[in-house]
Amino acid sequence: MISLNRKHYKGLPTEELVLRAQNDDIEALEELIKRYQNMIYASFYYLSKECEDILDLTQDTLVKMSKNIKNLRDPKKFKSWLNQIVTNIFYDHIRSKNRKLQTVSIEKKEEDMKENCNVIELPSKCKNPEEKTLGSELNELIEKSIHKLPDSFRLAIVLREFQGLSYEEIATITNTNVGTVKSRIARARNKLQEDLKPYIA
Repeated sequence: MISLNRKHYKGLPTEELVLRAQNDDIEALEELIKRYQNMIYASFYYLSKECEDILDLTQDTLVKMSKNIKNLRDPKKFKSWLNQIVTNIFYDHIRSKNRKLQTVSIEKKEEDMKENCNVIELPSKCKNPEEKTLGSELNELIEKSIHKLPDSFRLAIVLREFQGLSYEEIATITNTNVGTVKSRIARARNKLQEDLKPYIA
């Protein structure tokens, strides 16, 4: 495989970087790490309730990604594969804390969820000083509300809203069915909406 100038790696699509990394191209692997480390950190920021664990979990994920990238058969599925690693490390983290994964029974019908569920919009980044203060408070409230969700709900909504995965991908990653994923996300959104009502009215 032809060696590239370091700056050219930034312009390569993820699939090409994966292929190169699988062929022992260290600079391609480094670019993948740079490209996805913030996404991984953001996932654990919302998944983990203990701030001191976030960097360790992010590091563990990047190490596991680097060691196992040759096992990825389809480079097009890199993001889904990476989120599977994030999920596995999250589950391992829960088990290491000697507690069970929090679950909530899903009894409501999917139609009920759709009727009561409104999408929450995050505040815009372009704001004046007064709006920035309100936006900061809202972001803090969103973070706290997400951390209060049961683990299974929190994982589902982070994978959906922050990582942009499909219901089918989340079902595969979490070893559940699509209906369960949709219900968890709908109920998570409803709980978040209740917490944020005073701010988004």
